[in-house]
Amino acid sequence: MSQTAISGDAKAQPSVRSTTRTPSQPRSTIGNGLRRIAFELRGYFRQTDQVFFVFLFPLVMFALFASIFSGETVVDDPRFADVTMSQYYLTGMLAMAILLSGMQFLGIDIATEKHEGGLARLGATPLSPVSFFIGKIGLVLITCTLQLAMLMGLAVIAFDISLPEDGELWARFAWLAALGILCFASLGIAISALPRSARSASAIVLPLVLVPQFLSGIYVQFSVLPEWMQQVSNLFPLAGLVRGMRSVFLPDAFAAAEVGGTWGLGAAAITLGVWTVIGLVASLLTFRWSRGRS
Repeated sequence: MSQTAISGDAKAQPSVRSTTRTPSQPRSTIGNGLRRIAFELRGYFRQTDQVFFVFLFPLVMFALFASIFSGETVVDDPRFADVTMSQYYLTGMLAMAILLSGMQFLGIDIATEKHEGGLARLGATPLSPVSFFIGKIGLVLITCTLQLAMLMGLAVIAFDISLPEDGELWARFAWLAALGILCFASLGIAISALPRSARSASAIVLPLVLVPQFLSGIYVQFSVLPEWMQQVSNLFPLAGLVRGMRSVFLPDAFAAAEVGGTWGLGAAAITLGVWTVIGLVASLLTFRWSRGRS
């Protein structure tokens, strides 16, 4: 066969390179996590029980307590005569919204997904645990932001509560809320490893969320608790978050009613930061797509 014939045959064959599709590059961990947020949001608002008991619950509780104690002052002290119970409960319910959406919701939701097989199916996909965490924390960030805005709107419209006008106070509110969301979301992921079945998830998680609310000044005025109880409560993140919210929405003079007579924002930030690290480390060490598989 001549060289010319061989050359002609080679030209006649189609190019393999031109007809083969180039494999797409793996999606980034962060990109997958951001896309996961939209999926989590759709699933969240389709479940009416979650919408009521997590998303709307702080608004309902604030409306009830603010209505029951409408016009009453916090303490029988002339220095705080202008601080109403409605104002006080607003600070507690803002912190409660972050606690419920972060720790309670994620603790129950992830445990249920794991024991019902949802996480095992996700584990069979290229989705990484970090992308999964981004999706869950992003969900909490968005739902918490909506809750906080709705709570403050309800306070202004229904109970004539004045919001801060100082930009510095709003900056304080922003970092407290952001750190609180990260803290309780990480703790929620961590405690999701505790339930041994989907049915026991609520029984395990709810006491861990409910008891601190009574010890941190959400339902009961913090200053009336025994001193030893106040000291113990301040070791945990919820008390620091609630105290920080009081520093934003209550007069500076009210700091005199706090432990040590100050807002203690530095201590609150440290406590929230330490528990955030504990939650993140525990989440990474204990998270499993299914029982026995990381």
